[in-house]
Amino acid sequence: MTKVEYKHTEIAAKKKLGQNFLTDRNITRKIVIASGAGPKENILEIGPGFGSLTKEIMACNPVFTVVEKDPKLAEFIRGEYPQLNLLEGDFLETDLESLAREKPLRILGNIPYSITTPILFRLLEHRNCLLSATLMMQHEVAMRIVAKPGTKEYGILAVQMQSFFDIDYLFKVGRKVFRPQPNVDSAVIKITPKKDDPVEDADGFRRFVRTAFHQRRKTLLNNLKESYNLESVESQTLTLRAETLLTEEFFQLFAKLKPLPS
Repeated sequence: MTKVEYKHTEIAAKKKLGQNFLTDRNITRKIVIASGAGPKENILEIGPGFGSLTKEIMACNPVFTVVEKDPKLAEFIRGEYPQLNLLEGDFLETDLESLAREKPLRILGNIPYSITTPILFRLLEHRNCLLSATLMMQHEVAMRIVAKPGTKEYGILAVQMQSFFDIDYLFKVGRKVFRPQPNVDSAVIKITPKKDDPVEDADGFRRFVRTAFHQRRKTLLNNLKESYNLESVESQTLTLRAETLLTEEFFQLFAKLKPLPS
């Protein structure tokens, strides 16, 4: 187990929490600038760790909310930055609706590799609470989010995120600026909810996308026929695979479908 020391505080980096602490101040500064964080905004940081990103956020906004699951790191943040609103617990269980009641959230974070996808889907579910989220994550996951149709990276994550967010791939971050050093590189992306949802039934659309990609190598016909009435869909479209469709084509296809009775 790797131990990380900061200001005479030594904490074991927990592999199960995906803890890799960022050590390069130039990168934390770039993240905050790219986020657009301002002095009067409702900011939430996911997993402040030893506070490297926290410190940069405070330069533009001295009081905001942080969510930290690790009790020892929460204790450190509480002592080092007592003016912050510290929520000790799991971000995946944090009540974003309550936090965003007065103002939408501007979220930042170096998010754990182990729960990146659950965090992204939670942000997707609560996109009405967000101004934006600027996040550092595993480079491979970032590439899956911005993937184009016809590539091996293009799948459920790309379609779901691109359908409801404007996505900016900001920059790549090498593994050497973390402690302990991970085995992969990272990247920073910014996601901003689209002004209007592209479909009325967003939950139904998300279920449809998962079904369309259920068995990646199968055609849309084979993946959808057990769940939807396909009579209004052109036969040629049904011979395609989900990985070949643009997000706009997913919207068009969804509009023609009617779910079969359960």
